[in-house]
Amino acid sequence: MLNIFAKKQNQTSGSLARARLSRQVATRLEANPAVRKAKVDAAQIYYYPGFLSDAECDLLMRLIDANRRPSTLLAPSQDPEFRTSESCDLDRWSPQVQPIDERMANLIGVPPEHGETMQGQRYAPGQQFRPHYDWFSENQEYWAAMKASGGQRTWTAMIYLNEVEEGGATWFPQAGIRVAPKRGMLLAWNNMKPDGAPNPATLHEGSPVVKGTKYIITKWFREFRWIHSPVQTY
Repeated sequence: MLNIFAKKQNQTSGSLARARLSRQVATRLEANPAVRKAKVDAAQIYYYPGFLSDAECDLLMRLIDANRRPSTLLAPSQDPEFRTSESCDLDRWSPQVQPIDERMANLIGVPPEHGETMQGQRYAPGQQFRPHYDWFSENQEYWAAMKASGGQRTWTAMIYLNEVEEGGATWFPQAGIRVAPKRGMLLAWNNMKPDGAPNPATLHEGSPVVKGTKYIITKWFREFRWIHSPVQTY
């Protein structure tokens, strides 16, 4: 009984801390004149057009092309087409990457050390990432490792590095919003509800590219300092 009570108490404490973070980040973003809030009620989603310059986008696309590998999943899927893109872990301490990495953290208002390694992603025609959550399910086997390495994912920041001839939109089916790639635009969303609990309405999909190639970078922020450690992926 005491263990159950302690577990519930820890969950409540974690939710309250994430709720405070939700308010702080939302207040910061909404005070920024360059940021626009999406007109949806189910999730906190924001846009920042022109966050990166053309030169910065070109640089990041070159880095992704030079280091890309098949994308992976934290949990196994029976669907071989679930995530078919390619990914690239970008060196956060590189003089080319660090200023962008820290600018993203500063925009959100989360300490840079809470951010995971920035990941580049490349989608060729036909490639996709089926509907998924960025927050971690505490019922999955991977949760123990995620909890030890920084806890729950709170905010996601994603930047489109180019425009796509056809397809490749980011779709939030439950929130009711579809975002087409626009070069240099940052899209940020809160993976939690305002009360700090995981938000099912943040279910999102990288829709299949039909024509062209889609490049993005994604940075996930944790509730605590992120500690890089080897994790089994599929």
